[in-house]
Amino acid sequence: MPGEEPARLDGELARLAGLHGVATSYSPSPGRTVAASARAVTAALAALGVDAATPDTVRAALAAREREVAVRLLPPTVVAHRGAPPAALDALPGGTRLTIEPEQGGALEAAVDASGDAVREAFGVLAPGVHRITATAPDGRTGTAHLVVAPTRLPTPEGRAYGLLVQVYSLLSTRSWGMGDLGDLAELAGWAARTLGAGFVQVNPLHAAVPGPPTDPSPYRPSSRRFPDPVHLRVEDVPEYAYVEDTEALRSLRERAERLRATVLDKGALIDRDAVWELKREALELVAAVPLGPGRRAAYADFLAREGQALEDHATWYALAEVHGPDWSRWPDALRDPRSAGTARARAELADRVDFHCLLAWLTDAQLTEAQSAARAAGMPIGVVHDLAVGVHPGGADAWAQQDHFAAGMSVGAPPDAFNARGQDWGLPPWRPDRLAASGYAPYRRLLRALFRYAGALRIDHVMGLFRLWWVPQGQPPTEGTYVRYDAEAMLAVLALEASRAGAVVIGEDLGTVEPGVREALQERGVLGTSVLWFERDWDGDGRPLPPAGWRADCLATATTHDLPPTAARLTGDHVELRDRLGLLTRPLAEERAEAAADTGEWLALLTRLGLLPGTSGGHSAAAEEAEIQAVHRFLLRTPARMVGVWLPDAVGDRRPQNLPGTWDQYPNWRLPVADPEGRPLTLEEIASSPRAHALFEAVREGMAEAAKREEATEG
Repeated sequence: MPGEEPARLDGELARLAGLHGVATSYSPSPGRTVAASARAVTAALAALGVDAATPDTVRAALAAREREVAVRLLPPTVVAHRGAPPAALDALPGGTRLTIEPEQGGALEAAVDASGDAVREAFGVLAPGVHRITATAPDGRTGTAHLVVAPTRLPTPEGRAYGLLVQVYSLLSTRSWGMGDLGDLAELAGWAARTLGAGFVQVNPLHAAVPGPPTDPSPYRPSSRRFPDPVHLRVEDVPEYAYVEDTEALRSLRERAERLRATVLDKGALIDRDAVWELKREALELVAAVPLGPGRRAAYADFLAREGQALEDHATWYALAEVHGPDWSRWPDALRDPRSAGTARARAELADRVDFHCLLAWLTDAQLTEAQSAARAAGMPIGVVHDLAVGVHPGGADAWAQQDHFAAGMSVGAPPDAFNARGQDWGLPPWRPDRLAASGYAPYRRLLRALFRYAGALRIDHVMGLFRLWWVPQGQPPTEGTYVRYDAEAMLAVLALEASRAGAVVIGEDLGTVEPGVREALQERGVLGTSVLWFERDWDGDGRPLPPAGWRADCLATATTHDLPPTAARLTGDHVELRDRLGLLTRPLAEERAEAAADTGEWLALLTRLGLLPGTSGGHSAAAEEAEIQAVHRFLLRTPARMVGVWLPDAVGDRRPQNLPGTWDQYPNWRLPVADPEGRPLTLEEIASSPRAHALFEAVREGMAEAAKREEATEG
């Protein structure tokens, strides 16, 4: 009942929570444990379909769950690694008959006996994939489960590579329409590979956004993670664009595109995503009116068939959003269910708009594929590294189409810790672990498969979410949340399966507080971690900067990220001044300055001791700053990290972070073009001809060569 006090967090509620993967406590720091509130636990259980509101309902739910676990033969999804039976079969009674239906077709039979030979033989010939397994016990009980058979480890980079990190929207060329696009990405990859010897380009999430205006510029709160955003299209590269009649409307669009580009590059305006999309949408409407040729029509038909219901749902949501707004929870009741008769009628009435959004998805998918092909053709061993956001907007396309898989009334966030006493609420609905398991992780598999089609590697934001997520009840502060656990074995198995099929590398963003054992589990499976220079200290010892030999090898090592100050800002202390101007400091400015200077000073001292920084370096001269940035990257190449990333703005001395956590309208997050030290926007062409950039990349290439020589000497 509304307002009724939840059951106390006693033994029975704790047992019930444990059986459903809901935590009753958390550790914000080593050696400290905080109990979750009974209200948070009860709310999480309710979102999982379990009534724990009163002692009586707790007892009933506990008895039902214990009975279910006791009598079932198999959990909804079981995991096996190539050649070995799943551990879930160990508990089956002797004489149980197994029938395996591989996804490739056919059937395998085996019986459980003391030797286990028959079962091992069956699994020894079973190819990786997601199959069905049925167990029939001697007492007549049966159980069916999804069977995920996956490689033990994911692919890892062959040799060592360095690459560029960039937010695509921030990389404008002289051909862009007000923000960077996929044509710019392909050009950057080709230049970086052929001229700089780079092995990859890592980009921000390119997921489809919730439409505006205003559109949320953050790429980490998308409408859909499954499909990309057509705002990234280079319209002129769509083949049908060449056949658009040269009318006054088309000429006007070109002129507006030039003006929009000039407002950013020449007048220093912020990137206006909504203005860019309005312009591109008008142009794409003209393109869509051009009939596809037979070959293109066949390719489009193949795309529609491959994507199926998921694409139809995606395009339907966008067509409905044009009429009813971009939050499906505010739509008429009949349209809130993607499978309702009302939605079917609306889809038919809006068939032209649905097809338009399907076409946009196809065109964007094609240009993403072309960008990866261009990167590989230019010699990149990895190519484009795409980014997978941790979740989606609650009012967007994925949340509408996959309602059964999301926990209603819940949001993902982070618990209170030493850095944020209030915790965090990210406003993203979490997947229900029980529904994922019941479906054989179908939404997760399809998402990964879609991204791996055009990714040489995938970065997973907040990779700890494969293990557990902090669920915050709607309307409650983040302090009133609790962790809900996912089947990490299954999540990692599906990841290994899809990555291996694509031959792609996976990088996990594992910065911040990480549950014990998570990094080890990820490393065991071949998921690379993320190491940022300023955070790599000997935290178990003297707290000093960690020398190169102390770094882990299985990681992407960088000097900064999109959420952190550029290296020039950190070296000069500009990042402290920025936070002071915005009123974000929690201590006196002098204290913050002193701490930042001490931190930077320790790193510069280490770089000097290692012979990476000339003794004459110092002060705030441009030459000294460039030498220090080069030394930072030479240091990264002294570590054993398999991948080393260079933040592209660092190459030209840009001091402005792309995102300043803790701000909303106080700072232009996700709207800044790459710029020089004075904040003057730079085109891709200017970056490619920048002496400062070339000097940094020359230092990086020398560092790569020196590292290769050291490795050869060690092996010799």
